Amino acid sequence: MTEVSSLAGRLLVAAPALADPNFTRSVVLVLDHDADGALGVVLNRPTPVDVSEVLEPWAALAGEPGVVFQGGPVALDAALALAVVPGEGSLGWRRVHGSIGLVDLDAPPEVLAGEVGSLRVFAGYAGWGAEQLEGELDEGAWYVVDSEPGDVSVPRPEGLWRAVLRRQRSGLALLATYPDDPSLN
Repeated sequence: MTEVSSLAGRLLVAAPALADPNFTRSVVLVLDHDADGALGVVLNRPTPVDVSEVLEPWAALAGEPGVVFQGGPVALDAALALAVVPGEGSLGWRRVHGSIGLVDLDAPPEVLAGEVGSLRVFAGYAGWGAEQLEGELDEGAWYVVDSEPGDVSVPRPEGLWRAVLRRQRSGLALLATYPDDPSLN
């Protein structure tokens, strides 16, 4: 078995031709990646459901927009949360990459209230089995780019796909202008 270089903390940006409706124009933050597979959350799929409707104690810490995001097609009845914690972090938070980490939603929100820069709640996640993501990368379905802490809490998530592409220092930046429907071009 070949050794897998972990993509944890990096972004998967859907190629314009990726036709899977779960991932069209999506930006996925990879939370875990090893030889057994990968797990991440889609950062730019807000739902109309307010955080206060499902996790009321955490609503005050949720960044704008204060809604639940669809993290992916797997386990939509499960919630997980990400937060940007500029310092060392504390109990109730596990670092994923840099200042981005997973929040323990079973912990009292007061434990993190003074440290959380922004909290985002996700219903479900994106998951890949062993070598599945590598196969999709080989097919050109995803671009792998560096994440920035603000990607997790961008107030206008509908523009994240274009914004992430636009900031790349390569030919990928040109894809930010790719039309939503190329047949209308």
